This record gives sequence, C-alpha cells and structure tokens, in this order.
Amino acid sequence: MDRQKQIYKVTLAGGAVNVILLVFKFVAGILGHSAAMIADAIHSLSDFITDLIVLVFVYISGKPQDKSHDYGHGKYETLALTFIGIALLTVAIGIFTNGAQRIAAWYHGEELRAPGMLAFWAAIISILLKELTYQYTIRKARQLNSTSMEANAWHHRSDALSSIGTAIGIGGAVLLGKRWTVLDPLASLIVGAFIVKVSFDLINRGISELMEKSLPDEIEDEIMAIAQSEPDVIKPHDLRTRRIGNRYAIELHILMSGDITLSKAHDHADSIENQIKEKFGQNTHVAIHMEPLETENPT
Repeated sequence: MDRQKQIYKVTLAGGAVNVILLVFKFVAGILGHSAAMIADAIHSLSDFITDLIVLVFVYISGKPQDKSHDYGHGKYETLALTFIGIALLTVAIGIFTNGAQRIAAWYHGEELRAPGMLAFWAAIISILLKELTYQYTIRKARQLNSTSMEANAWHHRSDALSSIGTAIGIGGAVLLGKRWTVLDPLASLIVGAFIVKVSFDLINRGISELMEKSLPDEIEDEIMAIAQSEPDVIKPHDLRTRRIGNRYAIELHILMSGDITLSKAHDHADSIENQIKEKFGQNTHVAIHMEPLETENPT
C-alpha cells in the first residue's frame, strides 16, 4: 500500500472514532447538563473537521511535480498542519468564552445544574478511545513521515487529555454536591487552556516550515558528516536545508582539488547524494555544487 493510501486509511479510522464520540458526547452533554462535556464534544467535532482537512491536503500534496511546482506539492501538507492549529485555537476560544460565562453566572448567585453520571462515563469512554486512536495514528505518522498526520495524532491526544479534565470536573460536581457544580465549567476552562497550548505549537511549527526554516542542527550535522567522509572532499560548506512536506531539500557546496577530473568529481557528488538519500529517503531533493580548491577559499 502506497504512502497516500496508508494516510487515508489511518485518517478515516480516526474520523470514524471522532464521529461516534462527537454524537455520544453531545447527547451526554445535553442530557447530562454538562458544559464541560459539550466543550469536549465541540473538540471532537474539530477533530473530525481536521480529519477532512488532512484527507484533502494529503491528496493535493501527493501530486507529482509539474510545470508550476518544480519541487512538488509537499507544502500543502505543511499548510494543513497550520490550518489544524488554527482550528484548534478557534475551538479553545469558544470553550473559554462559554466556560467563563457560566462561572460568572455562578459567581453572581445563579445555581448551576449538576451534571449527570452519563456525562462522566462519556468522558471515561472518550479518554480510552482517543488515547488508542492517538497511539495508532502517531505510530503510522512517524513511519510515513507525515507532519499533517502527526499533527492530527496530537489533536487526538489533546482530546484524550482534555477528557481527563472533563471527567475530573464532572465527577467532582456530581460527587461533592451543588456547592461544587462550578467544577464543571472550570474543567471546561482547563480543556481550553490545554487546547491553546497544542494549537500554538502546531501553528508555530507550520509557519516555521512555510517560512523555510532550516532542518534541526543534528540533521545538518549528519549531512555534513556524510559529505566530509567522501574521499577527495576537502571541505563541505554553504549547507542550506528546508522541509518540503514529508521530504527534505538539501543544497551543499563541496571543495575538491582542481586536479581531479570532472568525471571523478561528478562521481563523488553522486556518491554523497546517494548516501544522503539512503539516510533521509529517496525523495530527498539534493543539489551539490562542486568547487575546485584553487578558486575557492570558504570562510
């Protein structure tokens, strides 16, 4: 099964879980009179929407390079990552607003209705299902080197963790009596705070890649080590790297003696390119510029 079909399979499985949970949570939240559970249901709805985003953008990013996209369409997958982060942030703002309004009403003397046990058990079931979905999705995302699917996995994990806060808030409101019904909307604020943290992380990562941020230092060190280990290479330098969707783009200058024939210099460049692709994947874009020692004095 090719990469694109595997991503579809994993994302559709997560989408099915999200549909089941969002219906169950909305019903449990409404019947159980729980603001925290309704907030959790909205979070599951955002999960389902981001599943759709992943499917659309992975399809686009999987298209081969064409006349107007010399480096392929991989950036669309990074764009999906950014959209997921923005969707999460929007969800968090709505949850914060609703929770704050309910807390303000409680503070001014309004009696909040205690949530029911149905909402509590909905939170427990959500924790189990979403953590299992996270584990499955993150494992496949790392196997397939998919940033959008990894972001979606963290979206699943954020739902599982937020459900823990929901369960605590609902459980406390149910067990401790009417004086503590405010724990339910307080739990929804905790859910919102966690979602904000995850959303900012995803947005920052997506923008960094869209702005051509270099690959991590440890990866660049590996690239330089590969080039330096090649016979007759005196000094690799001017390394430039970036990420294009699920693959790397690497540009490098290598300094060799001017006495080496063009054919031999080309063989050395081919050898470095092949080693880099063996290390980081055959779809890695590698451009190597060869320079004779006599005409170059790199700093």
